[in-house]
Amino acid sequence: MNELLSRPVYLDHFGLQRQPFRLTPDPGCFFPGADRGDVLKALVYALVHGDGIIMLTGEVGTGKTTLSRMLMASTSRRLTFVYVANPSIGRDELLVIMANELGLGALSGLPAGALSQRVQKRLIDLHAHGKQVVLVVDEAHEMPVQTLQEIRLLSNLETSVQKLMQVLLIGQPELDDVLMQPVLRPLRERISNRIVIPPLPREEVSRYLNFSCARAGVRRPLFDDQAIETIVTGSQGLARRINILADKCLLAAYLDGAHLVGAGHAAAAIEDVAFQFGLTPSRSAPVGERPDGCPACWRGCRGVGWRPEPAGRLNTSR
Repeated sequence: MNELLSRPVYLDHFGLQRQPFRLTPDPGCFFPGADRGDVLKALVYALVHGDGIIMLTGEVGTGKTTLSRMLMASTSRRLTFVYVANPSIGRDELLVIMANELGLGALSGLPAGALSQRVQKRLIDLHAHGKQVVLVVDEAHEMPVQTLQEIRLLSNLETSVQKLMQVLLIGQPELDDVLMQPVLRPLRERISNRIVIPPLPREEVSRYLNFSCARAGVRRPLFDDQAIETIVTGSQGLARRINILADKCLLAAYLDGAHLVGAGHAAAAIEDVAFQFGLTPSRSAPVGERPDGCPACWRGCRGVGWRPEPAGRLNTSR
């Protein structure tokens, strides 16, 4: 019963085997286009070859978390990952998380110095057994300065040829500003690779839509050109927004009895998320009138176009 309730109603209508556009990161549906595949290869290379601290940044919804999940699922077994999803933690909390993830158990009662020594000894032991530890910090731009300084100290541990711990800092562009603080200069200078994930360009959005539908069991196009253009404009090329809009488009087409998503369905999806995305209406026709060729949609197309908010007003709520 729960499976039926969680299953999108439009799947059978389009012949889809599963939901093609989801918000939860799915390594099995990783899209390698728009240089994402090359970024993944670069990250794997840097980690395997012990390059130290790596920095990965991108706007909200560009797919940073998905990329990190893909990285952890696809790399060598000799890599041991410690994933920090909540960066708003202190130095001691970080050490406790690392101790637990590295098999030392709960050591929260130990003084900070003793806890740090335990973690360092564990890193040495793992290295002696051929294991390389990688600390992955998501949303690193929100991590306190003191905790980032502790990460730098841990990253200093090394043998004569290799670091005992690799670090992957993942964050929004604000991470640049955080690391530019004078107190974090020693950490910033230890960054060996800085990778930026850009939004998807128009042609890659089209490829991504077709790729995701094919992975879900349908290889024919489900979005016409006008719908794709509307999704490109509304999403600004951000993968999370594309997934939200595409899912709503399929629902709108299903309720309209259509087997191809058109401009009207995409306009309805945009209208539904305009507030969350920080979009403002740009009317191309009076209310109640539809542009020529605009198909009917389940909410009624009013000839409303959309444009992003001006620079500095982009909604970046998580």
